[in-house]
Amino acid sequence: MLKSIRRFQDLFADESYVLLKNHLYNYLLRKRAVKKALQDVQARYVLEIGSGMSPVTALDPFPAVVYSDLSWEALRILQKNNTGGWHVAADGMELPFRDGTFGAVVCSEVLEHLEDDRRALREMARIVQPGGIVIITFPHRHCYFAWDDRFVHHLRRYELEEMTLRLGDAGLEPIAIKKVLGPLEKITMMLFLFAFSAGGRFHKEIRGSNEQEDLSRLLTISFKGANRLYAGLARLDALVFPARLATVLLIKAVKGQP
Repeated sequence: MLKSIRRFQDLFADESYVLLKNHLYNYLLRKRAVKKALQDVQARYVLEIGSGMSPVTALDPFPAVVYSDLSWEALRILQKNNTGGWHVAADGMELPFRDGTFGAVVCSEVLEHLEDDRRALREMARIVQPGGIVIITFPHRHCYFAWDDRFVHHLRRYELEEMTLRLGDAGLEPIAIKKVLGPLEKITMMLFLFAFSAGGRFHKEIRGSNEQEDLSRLLTISFKGANRLYAGLARLDALVFPARLATVLLIKAVKGQP
């Protein structure tokens, strides 16, 4: 787990990564999917686990949203860029909250990084109120596991059946399953991470030069526009292909009454 934290701390220290992370097409689509899943949820307190510097839970319309992450550096960046919400450094496998504190819990692209994902799901079930909602997104299909997963320190990918079983074991009943990303995302991210690695080396070579500011500005403008356009294509890809080929799924689950 500490190795994973160090890996992402290195990325947080890269200005280009921090600048571009919140404009990635797959992040935009996950954020959209979570927002849609929360539309009919009424909760006073909402927790997002593993928000990092890029949360997917909007403050509106909830009275209070708590963003938590194991990395205080990520939360520091989030505090700097986000004007609302509460920020708590916490381990998703051992949450520092009382039973039934939250009306809803969101955990997006986190479980695959945790050594004990079952324990994390039990913690979510513990801190959510009876009748409360848990929303998770996760990388789908074992057969898709490749070097790009290892690059971002995924410990695993999931089959839909095993995730629903894990939720059930934790006392959470799935009530909706949605496709977030299709097979195009797998190909795209492998190419993107290759380009990011190469771009990072290039960025280091020109750091401190007069070219850095112009390059950053150009990258930001082109990256934002391209990702917004590509998000539409990726969304269509997810709609067209069947769930068994999805690379990212969303499950909305409810905690049963005692």
